[in-house]
Amino acid sequence: MSIFRRPDYQSDTTQFINQLKASKPGLEAEQLAGRALLWDKNVDRKVWGEYREGQVEQKPYVYQTNAE
Repeated sequence: MSIFRRPDYQSDTTQFINQLKASKPGLEAEQLAGRALLWDKNVDRKVWGEYREGQVEQKPYVYQTNAE
């Protein structure tokens, strides 16, 4: 190690997160459980495909009336 090496810099935010993780060891497990509750869903590809097929294409300018 060089005598000119400075200690590694850690921002206040990084220090806070490290302290939080040290004080609450189960925090990451709670975060993963919350993510699984809201985001990690099993997708039925057949139903999703039927949904996509049933969509109607949007007109280029949605506010234009059909005044023909």
